[in-house]
Amino acid sequence: MKQLITYLLVAAFAIVSGQASADGNAGYGKQKVVYHVNYDNPKKQRGALRNIQNHINAVGAANLDLRVVMHGNGLSLLMRANEDDGVQSSVANLKNQGIGFKVCANTLRGRKINYEDDLYDVNKGDIVPSGVAELAHLQGQGYSYVKP
Repeated sequence: MKQLITYLLVAAFAIVSGQASADGNAGYGKQKVVYHVNYDNPKKQRGALRNIQNHINAVGAANLDLRVVMHGNGLSLLMRANEDDGVQSSVANLKNQGIGFKVCANTLRGRKINYEDDLYDVNKGDIVPSGVAELAHLQGQGYSYVKP
């Protein structure tokens, strides 16, 4: 009888553990995270997009409040998405999973970038006054900082 109870407990644990992994939580719980992109390196930018998707897969979209803050050279990610179908597809897929991409107004002004014409799928609500101030603000709100 004792062996049967042990077996049932192990089986129940395996089922619960498997369900957590299938739901994409794996015991991580809810997370608030900000990813910081300020570099113009296509390989690193694609890696950042993969990291974000892997993060979603591990934690689950329903358990994750994730923002991507871009400023300076990082805006090249959304400029590249206008011309690169692969990058565009990755960004669109992440947005469809609830990921917010925030763009620095200082960079737009300083580099004379028109967000409507030059950046992929950016609207006025995606623009923040300052990328670095947004990073500090989000960290103050309990977001964990990630620089891929």
